[in-house]
Amino acid sequence: MLSNAKLKLLRCFAVLGVALKVAPCVADTADEFYRGKQITMIIAGGVGGGYDLYARTFARHYGKNILGSPQIIPKNIPAAGGLAGTNAVFTNPEQDGLTIGALTSSITLDPLFGAPGARFDSLQLNWIGSLGKLQNVCITLHTSRIKTVQDLKDNIVVMGGSGATSDSAVMPRVLNALLGTKIRLIPGYDAGAATEMAVERGEIEGICGLGWSTLKAARPDWIRDQKLNVILQMGMKKHQELPNVPMAQDFVVDPVKKRILELILLRQEIGRPFAAPPNIPAERLKALRIGFEKTIGDPNFRKEADQVLMEIDPLNGKEITELLHQAYGAPAHIVKQASELVIPIQ
Repeated sequence: MLSNAKLKLLRCFAVLGVALKVAPCVADTADEFYRGKQITMIIAGGVGGGYDLYARTFARHYGKNILGSPQIIPKNIPAAGGLAGTNAVFTNPEQDGLTIGALTSSITLDPLFGAPGARFDSLQLNWIGSLGKLQNVCITLHTSRIKTVQDLKDNIVVMGGSGATSDSAVMPRVLNALLGTKIRLIPGYDAGAATEMAVERGEIEGICGLGWSTLKAARPDWIRDQKLNVILQMGMKKHQELPNVPMAQDFVVDPVKKRILELILLRQEIGRPFAAPPNIPAERLKALRIGFEKTIGDPNFRKEADQVLMEIDPLNGKEITELLHQAYGAPAHIVKQASELVIPIQ
């Protein structure tokens, strides 16, 4: 039998052991936590593409506007049209605020549409903000015989796309189903600049589902030197720089088809979003969101953004969440028909 003195001594050691284990878990302030740390920014797009350019430009200024001034380290995970990168953010085992994602707008509704391989819940991600909305366009080079929507309806047109649920792959299916175009998609191009390079080489005739802002940033010479036919724009309203380019909605009369198209296009309103995993501490999420807002207003960031022709039309995390709730609240029959266009049949 142990004496009372020894029992008391053992209890003291036990309490001390618990205290030592608990002590490191005591929450730091966001400033204390982030000071001297690195944040990995997973970019769910390929190197050299529009998402990459936007994310890396933002990353160069973001860290110093977060409490503690952490360093931002970009890392591209572009596979599966952004799904791989988003899954990596959502399932990150260390949900401590040291991993965030620069995600694609196209993946935000993938769980709603039942995309295979989507191991995330868009409504559980902690949305930080978005740099701007997207306006997708259909383009061909100026030398192409395809110059109008009617040309897309009258001719089989070979266009290229990347991941199966990326906009460049989805929009041809949507236009074929809802507008009666005859686009033949060649999928599987690497996310990033590969599809644009294929257009230049003459492998494909054009792209449907390329962001206008991406085009301006990644291929400014195409616009400057008037190398393009901008045939159609796809968004919730006309882009101010494309007043004479028709909208996809202009060619859809059936009200059910219009609702299907609008649900699909709602993804573009979310644009170029940043998100953190579901369970990061609230104070760190707040610091990331405040840092986002400060960076948007940072004159040095805005100067660099202007130099590379970035369009900045930001949304905050709350606005992104509201758009997602709007989409996820759509009627079941609209969701079903939209999903059949967005998610290809396996």
